[in-house]
Amino acid sequence: MEIVTYIIQGILALMFLMAGFGKVTGSKMHVEAFKHWGLPQWFRTVTGIVELAGAVLLIIGYWAPISAMAGALLLAITGVGGIFTHIRVKDSFKDTAMILFLAILSFVVFFLYLS
Repeated sequence: MEIVTYIIQGILALMFLMAGFGKVTGSKMHVEAFKHWGLPQWFRTVTGIVELAGAVLLIIGYWAPISAMAGALLLAITGVGGIFTHIRVKDSFKDTAMILFLAILSFVVFFLYLS
C-alpha cells in the first residue's frame, strides 16, 4: 500500500504544482476562472500559494511523513473550497470533476498516512 500512497502523492504534487504555478503567474485561464466565480484576483494568488505550499509539503513528505499528512490535508481542504465554489456558481459536473477528484485523492493520502 505504501507504493500506491507514494504514486498518488506524486500525482497530487505534480497537479497542484502546475495549478498553483498557473494561479500565481496569472495565466489567462485562471484569471478568467476567478472572474467567472466572482472572486477577487488577490484570492487567486493566495490560492496558488496555498496549492504550491501543499505540493511542496507532499514532496517533503517522501522523507517526513508528517509533512505529507499536512500537505494532503491542506490540499483536501482547499479542494473542498473549490468544490463549493463550483457549486455556488452552478458549474457543470464536468467543470467540477477535476477538483473533486483531487480533493478525494488528497483525503485518501491523508488517511493512508494516518493509518
